[in-house]
Amino acid sequence: MLDRYSLYSLLGHNTFGIDVKAAQFVEFDSEEELINIISSGIQKPVLTIGAGSNLLFMNDFKGTVLHSRIYGAEVIAESGNDVLLRVGSGMNWDNLIAYTVEMGWQGLENLSIIPGEVGASAVQNVGAYGVEAGDFIERVDAIALCDGSKRCFSKDECRYSYRNSIFKMEEKDKYVITYVTYRLRKKPEYVLDYANLRDLVAAKGALTPALLREVIKEVRSAKLPDVSVLGSAGSFFMNPVVSREHAAELAMQYPQMPQYDTADGRKKLSAAWLIDTCGWKGKKVGNVGVYKSQPLVIVNYGGATGKEILDFSMQIVASVKEKFGVTLVREVNVIE
Repeated sequence: MLDRYSLYSLLGHNTFGIDVKAAQFVEFDSEEELINIISSGIQKPVLTIGAGSNLLFMNDFKGTVLHSRIYGAEVIAESGNDVLLRVGSGMNWDNLIAYTVEMGWQGLENLSIIPGEVGASAVQNVGAYGVEAGDFIERVDAIALCDGSKRCFSKDECRYSYRNSIFKMEEKDKYVITYVTYRLRKKPEYVLDYANLRDLVAAKGALTPALLREVIKEVRSAKLPDVSVLGSAGSFFMNPVVSREHAAELAMQYPQMPQYDTADGRKKLSAAWLIDTCGWKGKKVGNVGVYKSQPLVIVNYGGATGKEILDFSMQIVASVKEKFGVTLVREVNVIE
């Protein structure tokens, strides 16, 4: 059933815990309801949110916030080793992974307990421990905000790359995602070459998707705050990518600096290492700080405004730029 509210608090809809309001807040349970909302006219600008786990609000939002309550997961095709699973955009992301593991379908377990909802996974191309959502997304169903028309984006059309997609580029704010279809595997192909996962799993017994999921949950829980206790948006910055020449210069000065090859021949650096080396880990200024166990995470210790958090993050950016000549880019979406 369609629910529409005015001057609606978004405190419970952003994991940073910023107390702002939306002029209009509308939740929908189906594509048909969403099309009717668009056809009837909605106050602009329009912002589509999931769990708000990648948002930093600066002020009250003067337009309409849309939130999907399209849940459920349906197998739409199955072959020898593949399962195509169509999932409602409003489904909790970790609940989806728990379900796929329970069903014996492999692929998403490295992305366990990343906060958010299914629709956001297709926008952000969420990733962790060597796996990205885009590796398994087959297609994305969406509704155009301009006229309520339906469109299906193929995997290639989504143009997934590191924490990026077409929905963050030329199609940004033009579509509302309603369903995401994932291609999962019955025969596992595990990714274990990150964060000592191979050793951690080996110490626990025979490798299964369920076991790997439990290890991932333990690793993430040890490094990341519970957003119900400390407001945050997970990784605030993306890992920067630099030229091989720049990377070589940095390696001469800092032999211990982690560097990783990229598909286009450049080098990816660890934003966490850069921030930590600049002395920010565990540092607190007023109500804002860098989490004690993970330099990539900026936390709201209570009562911080979006501006305070943004200003704090810009101090980190300036510090890293001055020391390494590397510009950090936000992963978090700032909503003015």
